[in-house]
Amino acid sequence: MRTATIQHVNTRVANRDLKYYIFDWDDNILHMPTRIHLEKRQPDGSWVPHTVSTAVFSLIRGDTRNYRPPSDNWSTAFAEFQDYAQEPENHFLRDTRAAIRRVLDGADRPAPSFQTFRTTLVEGRLFAIVTARGHAPGTLRKGVRLFAELVLTPDERAEMLANLRGYRACFDHVTAFGTDEQELDYYLGLNHYHAVTSPEFDDLVPAATPGAESSEQRKQVAIRAFVEHIARILARTQEGKGRPRQVSVGFSDDDPGNIQAVEEYIQTELGPRFPGIKFVVYDTSDRTIEKGRKIVVSGQLDLGL
Repeated sequence: MRTATIQHVNTRVANRDLKYYIFDWDDNILHMPTRIHLEKRQPDGSWVPHTVSTAVFSLIRGDTRNYRPPSDNWSTAFAEFQDYAQEPENHFLRDTRAAIRRVLDGADRPAPSFQTFRTTLVEGRLFAIVTARGHAPGTLRKGVRLFAELVLTPDERAEMLANLRGYRACFDHVTAFGTDEQELDYYLGLNHYHAVTSPEFDDLVPAATPGAESSEQRKQVAIRAFVEHIARILARTQEGKGRPRQVSVGFSDDDPGNIQAVEEYIQTELGPRFPGIKFVVYDTSDRTIEKGRKIVVSGQLDLGL
């Protein structure tokens, strides 16, 4: 006779603070082995092939005098950042697995937001992945699932599932739950996965910010979409519960250009539009600072939904 699996439900999550996160992926959650293919100017004026990591590219991308894409084609430079139908294994998933293994084996130190992302999953909090890559949303979602499978311990996974069921019980009034995999799928489906140079993301841009061309501008579109998503969820789940608790949204990125653009965007657009949300930016460009430099950009205690 088969013994039924006990499904733990942590209803204490109803009393938690309301924190949500937006994560860049490369060099923020993981140090990926993916490489950007460029050409570098030599002292004699000639150009030679030159591959760089995403961390290096964030520092040199404005130096158009000494670095350029092959044949002036950025698609070629970022060939490893796309999905291809005929790949034996998706490049992003292969690199994600390799990056995680290096951390778990002690061959590489965790990226600045590695532990924060791990905690986000265990606590069952909502999040968005916002990256300049060109993958489909489903590819990024598979990468998150792979992270959960490889990084979380059995105890952490059990805690995560208890928290996920708790949120469903408290806010969706669910009394009968699916399997562990079904509950994880439901949770992953609530989150956002934006690779802002992907064809799929193009469908989001015209309706939100016509003319957005740079990765910084497109990341702003993705951030706004997630904040609006959170606002809709809060309007539904917090209705009739009296004075709302403080809501905070954290954004982390290792690219100084993105950090500056997001700070300005929060100050001029998101902060005034969502005065009740506390926006926090984490600059993870300096590897000597364990979790990055924390910047509180804007926020008040009243939730103005």
